[in-house]
Amino acid sequence: MAAPHHLRVEHLDEPFGITVARPRLSWRLPPGSARQEAYRLRAGSWDSGRVVSPRSLLVPYGGPPLGAGERVEWSVQVWTDLGRSEWAEPASWEMGLPHPGDWVARWIEPPAGAPAGAEGTPVWYLGRSFDLAAEVSSARLYATAHGVYEFFVNGRRAGDMELTPGFTSYPSTLQVQTFDVTALLRPGGENTLTAVLSGGWVTWTNRFRDLGVGLLAQLHLVDPAGAVRRLGTGADWRAGAGAIRSADLRQGQVTDLRVGSDPVGVGAPVVVRDVDLRRLVSSPAPPVRRVQELRPVRITRPAPDRQVIDLGQNINGWIRLARLGPAGTTVTLTHGEAVDTNGDLTIDHLVPPEQRAEPFQEDQTTSAGVPGQVFEPRHVTHGFRYVRVQGHPEDLHPDDVTGVVVHSDLRRTGWFTCGDDRLNRLHEVAVWSLRGNACDIPTDCPTRERAGWTGDWQVFVPAAAYLYDVAGFTTKWLRDLAADQRPDGTVWHCAPNPEPAAFYETFPPGSAGWGDASVIVPWEIYLAYGDRDLLEQQWASMTAWVEYAARQARERRHPSRAEARPVPAEHERYLWDTGFHWGEWLEPGADMSAATVALLNVADHGATATAYLYRSADLLARVAAVLGRDAAAAHYGQLASAARGAWQAEFLRPDGTMTPDTQATYVRALAFDLVPPSLRVAATARLAGLVRAAGTHLGTGFLSTSLLLPALADNGEIGLAYELLLRDTEPSWLTMIARGATTTWEQWDGIDADGVPHASLNHYSKGAVVSFLHRYVTGIQPDPAGPGYRRFRVAPHPGGGLTWAEGRHDSPYGPIESHWWYERDSFRLDVTVPPGTTAEVRLPDGQRHEMPPGRRRFTGKIHDRSVQ
Repeated sequence: MAAPHHLRVEHLDEPFGITVARPRLSWRLPPGSARQEAYRLRAGSWDSGRVVSPRSLLVPYGGPPLGAGERVEWSVQVWTDLGRSEWAEPASWEMGLPHPGDWVARWIEPPAGAPAGAEGTPVWYLGRSFDLAAEVSSARLYATAHGVYEFFVNGRRAGDMELTPGFTSYPSTLQVQTFDVTALLRPGGENTLTAVLSGGWVTWTNRFRDLGVGLLAQLHLVDPAGAVRRLGTGADWRAGAGAIRSADLRQGQVTDLRVGSDPVGVGAPVVVRDVDLRRLVSSPAPPVRRVQELRPVRITRPAPDRQVIDLGQNINGWIRLARLGPAGTTVTLTHGEAVDTNGDLTIDHLVPPEQRAEPFQEDQTTSAGVPGQVFEPRHVTHGFRYVRVQGHPEDLHPDDVTGVVVHSDLRRTGWFTCGDDRLNRLHEVAVWSLRGNACDIPTDCPTRERAGWTGDWQVFVPAAAYLYDVAGFTTKWLRDLAADQRPDGTVWHCAPNPEPAAFYETFPPGSAGWGDASVIVPWEIYLAYGDRDLLEQQWASMTAWVEYAARQARERRHPSRAEARPVPAEHERYLWDTGFHWGEWLEPGADMSAATVALLNVADHGATATAYLYRSADLLARVAAVLGRDAAAAHYGQLASAARGAWQAEFLRPDGTMTPDTQATYVRALAFDLVPPSLRVAATARLAGLVRAAGTHLGTGFLSTSLLLPALADNGEIGLAYELLLRDTEPSWLTMIARGATTTWEQWDGIDADGVPHASLNHYSKGAVVSFLHRYVTGIQPDPAGPGYRRFRVAPHPGGGLTWAEGRHDSPYGPIESHWWYERDSFRLDVTVPPGTTAEVRLPDGQRHEMPPGRRRFTGKIHDRSVQ
């Protein structure tokens, strides 16, 4: 029998330099097998023996403790319904420095002030030299920083990771990267280590500016006999200036290629400090990398003094410029998402002129006149499709310019195509928007804010989990959310929280739907990847948030309700109606003005906040059951029931209508199961009526737009769901497509009918609609009874005149496929179920089938008569 395959450690394809004490191992079953009956693991000196278990995901290593830099080769053998397999092709992982005692390096910082010639946010070059007498069998460099760093060994760059060490809650967590630098060393002579250190994640965020920049690095040299020589940062390092004069993630990078760098010979002494080494960890997420390169589709001259490059695609990343002009030529590159009516770049929709006291997404380079020299800024990223080039004395050609796409190196897992190319383009627009915002953290946009807004990821994570493997990426983000969470359970609007205390005087933390990311996101990751340990890891954070929300409901009353009802009703103990909440942010026609935000501080948010109190308490009860916490399951089940009752008492009328009488209210009530069965038909009818009254347009805002089409589809209005999906007048998704969007817009009129841009043109939240394409159009749906797609459902919902659709999801167990089409008078469906899983297949005509692993074709009656 064939062997298991796709061996992974934690959620990583490249487990190198990890600090997890007992890494979890995963594999996929041999092709053709239906189920696993037992497994046997060998990892280093550890042999598990034959273990009777169907488990093949995230199985903990059970061998002896692992030391610094230890490399472990491992393999697995399984027993399935086909018998005993061969051993899998061996894989490996390598430990980093898991314990504080593994470090001999000292934390170093540049001297006070700025290096000579620095502009704006300064960049420091830190370095030292050392002698290497003989060959080494291996060399590992372990490094981290406050800010953004890149390392060079003898002038050659170490690794291909970008924006290291990544954005975390620095006071509690600092990620360490591990580099194999064996091939970069020069035995028998002097070697040089140089780190380029910019402010990056630290100086861009107001909250962490007082930390300043700093560096910690340690080189391990292993000789052929196995002896280890350790060299670390310390007082013998020097600091100086170099070609990069300044770098700021928002403002841009300034580089003078005429300037050399030699901190070892001419630099000033560094400052050595003590730091808490307990916060040093590896990242559970794949690193940020340069993942794709694009050529311009056109280069124009809207005015004699400027050229505009059009990549044809909105991206996160930078431009690599290959022809820089004669020595002394200073070229300025300004990046943006749109052009004005004259074809010139505009950034006014992102940062209005009156708010621009400093450069914005602007890189500058001065040429040294060296043939073949290129400019590639690696201490910034920008959100852009267009680049204005000023100062270049010649016409640029497409071969001179490369658009470099930069983001977390996530593995693609989901694909969708159908008979309507507009939906195919909508799907890819959402994919590109996620790519533009998955840069070490899930950002709201890659331009003006670049922050990990909790509400955005809460809304989008189900869609993201279809498109890419976001398990480790999200685990890393949740770790920071929990680290920043206040002792009283309050969750900040962003994770990591980048804002100073003054920001929250206007926008107090603890917003329903945003803070609920602490509960909803771990649950969604559990459904998609089967990571039970993540629920355990986040338990304290989840419970703290729900208890905070329950306490707000119990102890506070909105003034208007207190005035109308001096003696509170019993259900009000579970009614959360006070505090600042973003609510249904940006419903069609709404704005983002200061006046709008001011109203959020005083409004009664009871209908929204109480709904989320119920939703999170209900999910928490389910999480408790998964974790075997019976008392907690009962407690949060009772809280959920009470919150649901309070919501119904306050906002649901006996005829199924609700207050406030908005699309969002009905969508949330139906999606969260706040409506009793006897009133669901009436509530759905009212929602449909509100949609029709809006000219068959959506009227939902930030929190409920992603729930709108599923709420309709699940309650007998699949036809209306398709009408909204295919609507091509504003507000609608296809309006974006018709007006040339290549990423999802923040506002429905991101490019208005006159071609004028508004707000961000790369905000992924509205792109969450693509989960409808996967869950309903192709019908691939996870099942809580078998998390990680161990059990799932394939239940296509044809409609909208579509004659075929095809979806593929590379689940933790293997590829799931759903392909349906109409053939004469029949509905045909091909389904692929991977080994180790089972699926329930539901045809549109009501047929239901249990399907074991394999590929099978089903035939049913035509459901959507509009295709005939």
